[in-house]
Amino acid sequence: VRLVESGGGLAQAGGSLRLSCAASGLTFRSSVMGWFRQAPGKERDFVAAISRSGSRTYYADSVKGRFTISRDNARNTVSLRMNNLKVEDTAVYFCTARGLQAPVSRRPGEYRSWGQGTQVTVSS
Repeated sequence: VRLVESGGGLAQAGGSLRLSCAASGLTFRSSVMGWFRQAPGKERDFVAAISRSGSRTYYADSVKGRFTISRDNARNTVSLRMNNLKVEDTAVYFCTARGLQAPVSRRPGEYRSWGQGTQVTVSS
C-alpha cells in the first residue's frame, strides 16, 4: 500500500489549504480513509475520516465546521479541505487507510497504512 500526501505548506491564520492523498496498492473503495495530525512533542491525533462510499464523514471537535474530508473512488484519492485555519492547526498531517472492510475508527493504532506526512504551518 502506498499513500502519498500533497498540498501542505504555509498559510496565515484564517486562510485555507487543501491536502490530497493518492492511494495505490489497496482496494480503495473498500477502505475507510482518514487524516491524522501530529504536532511536535504531541501524540498523533484524529482529524477526520470518511466511509467507504463517502456518504458519512467524521471530524474531531477541534476542526468540525472548518475542515471537510472527501474522496473520489474513481481516482483513488482522498482530500482534506481546511478553512479558517488556526495557529493550533500547525502539524504534520498524515493520510491513512483502514484494512479491507474495516469500520471507521478514531484510533491511530487501528489504521493499517500511513503516508509519509505533509507539513502544515499556520502563522498568526
